[in-house]
Amino acid sequence: MSTVYLVQDGVVVRKTGERLKVTLKKETLLDVPLIKVDQLVAFGNVTFTQAALRELLERRVDLVFLTSQGRYLGRLVPELSKNGLLRRAQYAVACDHKRSLELARGFVRGKLHNMRTLLQRAERGGSGAGFSQAIARLKAVMERLARATSIDEVRGIEGAGSAIYFQAFAQLIKAEGFGFPGRVRRPPTDPVNAMLSFGYVLLYKDLQAACSIVGFDPYLGYLHGDRYGKPSLALDLMEEFRPVLVDSMVLSLINKRMLTTNDFEVGLGQVHRMKKRALKTFLQAYEEKKRAEIKHPSLGYRVTYWRSLELQARILAKTVTGELDRYVPFLIR
Repeated sequence: MSTVYLVQDGVVVRKTGERLKVTLKKETLLDVPLIKVDQLVAFGNVTFTQAALRELLERRVDLVFLTSQGRYLGRLVPELSKNGLLRRAQYAVACDHKRSLELARGFVRGKLHNMRTLLQRAERGGSGAGFSQAIARLKAVMERLARATSIDEVRGIEGAGSAIYFQAFAQLIKAEGFGFPGRVRRPPTDPVNAMLSFGYVLLYKDLQAACSIVGFDPYLGYLHGDRYGKPSLALDLMEEFRPVLVDSMVLSLINKRMLTTNDFEVGLGQVHRMKKRALKTFLQAYEEKKRAEIKHPSLGYRVTYWRSLELQARILAKTVTGELDRYVPFLIR
């Protein structure tokens, strides 16, 4: 199974028998069996025939819409999961401060642990400047989690740990020309931040899909505050996977010279965006990362990172329904 990215404006997606065909005027760009597609991501102006949309819904294929610049717009999803019991448990935990706090601690512990592990790997690999101070500071920040008495305090700990990590992140970049002034989100004003932000968009849409598959309401979370239209639960689960899937991939693209600063265009306000060729390289790298197999840190058997996203949502489901005593985050070694 795979994700199909539609990055060219003006393409038309049709169903032809048991196959999905993508055309631009009279040229066929893609002709693939529907059984091999589990997600479609459409950038910009893409047209779907009614027959194609109906077939995608019936096959429960996730359909995601982004702007041509990569900003998330929304998704077309099949009928809501019938797992109402899970959502009732999800809502009940959200009203229980103690249990919500414990889940928030778990998400942040996973994120900070994985950030720290990424720096430890770099130090063991002899990447140049030492990371001992940042590693020690992250450990000290993580130790504060057990004493946190409110979710706001947990958010503050997450912010402090992320600041330490991103201060050290610049030292992980070895290719010339790529500076990193720190994390700049809206808008990204340098190539590194542009890649990080876009990678997080891709990761977010995959975790929102995982939440929907398992049967959660992705808009009710525990760490991220409730706000109309904010997919808080998907953002909660996303935290521990940011350094694992996106940050490490961005560093690989830079340090292996797969992308250069010439692969970016600059708009008003110094907003940086990947050019078309770079975008295709980035998407290919993200898919390869998702398909990479690892030994699952808590389940003990080999799975892809893509499968790990859904499994993590299922671990959370077992936690909120009481089948597991506590939430076990995804912790890399």
